[in-house]
Amino acid sequence: MWLKTLHLIFMVTWFAGLFYLPRLFVYHAQSHDRISKERFKVMEYKLYYGIMTPGMILTLAFGIWMLIDYAWASYSQFGWLHAKLSLIALLCVYHVYCGIWLHQFKHDKNRHSHIYFRWFNELPVIFLVLIIILATIKPF
Repeated sequence: MWLKTLHLIFMVTWFAGLFYLPRLFVYHAQSHDRISKERFKVMEYKLYYGIMTPGMILTLAFGIWMLIDYAWASYSQFGWLHAKLSLIALLCVYHVYCGIWLHQFKHDKNRHSHIYFRWFNELPVIFLVLIIILATIKPF
């Protein structure tokens, strides 16, 4: 149960960042003064590298540990697990894209509007709902 508890704690930490960083991108894309832009750069950097990335790494580490501990062979036949792992892989891609946009904002090279980031901000909600459904209901 400790593995699952730690996995869930870091999953919540990771998702908090996944929800908040794109929101910061919305505000950053709307800002026009240098002071605001510099403040957002600091906030985005600290969130991505201080909270999100450690949260992702520890979520994945404890998840893999649970897979090993709970005998991957017995679970590998279930479709829900493959679907969940596929969504987690896509979520990692989303995380990397956040890092790419963080880098673009850092160098004042963002080309997307605040509306784009508002839509981008909704994707983690879809991932969260689907992953939770797969992990709890195990539909197939």
